[in-house]
Amino acid sequence: MAEYVTKVQPSKVEAVAEIKDKIENVNDFVVTDYRGLTVEQITGLRRKLRELSTEYKVVKNRYAKIAFNNKGIAGLDNLLVGPSAIAMVKGDASSAVKAIFDFTKEAPVQVKGGYIDGNIFDMQQLEAFSKLPTKMELISSLMGTMKAPIQNLVFVLNAPMQKLVRTIQAVADQKEGK
Repeated sequence: MAEYVTKVQPSKVEAVAEIKDKIENVNDFVVTDYRGLTVEQITGLRRKLRELSTEYKVVKNRYAKIAFNNKGIAGLDNLLVGPSAIAMVKGDASSAVKAIFDFTKEAPVQVKGGYIDGNIFDMQQLEAFSKLPTKMELISSLMGTMKAPIQNLVFVLNAPMQKLVRTIQAVADQKEGK
């Protein structure tokens, strides 16, 4: 009896390799359902995400599962059901997730879940993650907090000088009025 050998078509191997190449240098992913989007809407979302160093690509679930398993990322199989598009985040994940959730308010995109910093997130967890401040917002808040004592010291040191200048100006205005 002959042994049964499956024949894999080269186009499928190329499609899996393409997805694998795209996810090779990416650590954060957001999986969405893109049903109901017009071409204009999906183009607008891609443009918005591209500004945040994120690529948004419609994928075949089976090919994406194979590519993720080859990369060693397990647990995304239950998210890759039905029509799926993946946002591959190369930059700050929180700003990309915020942009996607902002877009869901205007368009019929449904977030399924994601993979961020080695953890699987469901839709509710990603929504909570999107409400956290971004890295740049945290840095600016920290810088403002660090700058406050120095700024207050400058105001205290300048206060006597400003008081003197205002007093001289008031005397000059008073003499000018006589």
